[in-house]
Amino acid sequence: MREQSLGEGEALSSGAVEVLLVLLEGADPVRAALRAQIPHARVVKRCGCGCATVDLAVDRDAVVAAPPHESPVVSGTAHTVPNAAGVLVFSDGGYLSGLEIYSVADEPISEWPEARLLSVDAKG
Repeated sequence: MREQSLGEGEALSSGAVEVLLVLLEGADPVRAALRAQIPHARVVKRCGCGCATVDLAVDRDAVVAAPPHESPVVSGTAHTVPNAAGVLVFSDGGYLSGLEIYSVADEPISEWPEARLLSVDAKG
């Protein structure tokens, strides 16, 4: 499966933004700092399998890094039919670096799930 590099990047889709906002909700300093990075994040690479997974780059001059933490930062479950899906938020050096979706379905999940279908599983 070949990844698709996007050069300078493109804006996050509204679906990706909604997923990030749900998974990074709360007063925890790490989640708050990463949430503040969302408007400054760009999609720089897409997964080659056709799923919605993306690599992100954040304008590091526009926003500060999150405090030290583990990655993945948080995981969630999308309660979709017929197969539930998992969602992971990754960071590198205190900055958002990826948003991944996975499932046991035969076909890749090409759209981000609606926010109302998400539940947060755990911090990474």
